[in-house]
Amino acid sequence: MTRWILSLILDAVTLLIVAEIFSGFHVETFWVAILASLILSILNIIVKPILVFFTLPITIVSLGLFLFVINAITLMLTQAIMGPDFVIESFGLAIIASIFISIINLFLNKLVKDTVLMSK
Repeated sequence: MTRWILSLILDAVTLLIVAEIFSGFHVETFWVAILASLILSILNIIVKPILVFFTLPITIVSLGLFLFVINAITLMLTQAIMGPDFVIESFGLAIIASIFISIINLFLNKLVKDTVLMSK
């Protein structure tokens, strides 16, 4: 449970960082980022596996790069659910944001994992 909460917080921080980088990506507050992170995680559990299954041939041909498009779709679905507090201006920006989100999440998760391991 605490790992999931930590993951939600790290995802929210990631969304806020991406919102600072791109002017067309807008997150109103930290709590909006937490809620968006929660919705995004639910979509990643329910919708993403279905999309991955149906787009498996394209994903294989693109050597996995099509997964960024799937991540962009889940971001756009999150925006549709959240309303005006969480805005992504275009699908192209959602694709670029999904790449940045993946990179930032990788960095933050590594940082937290190393910090937790060093404290033990």
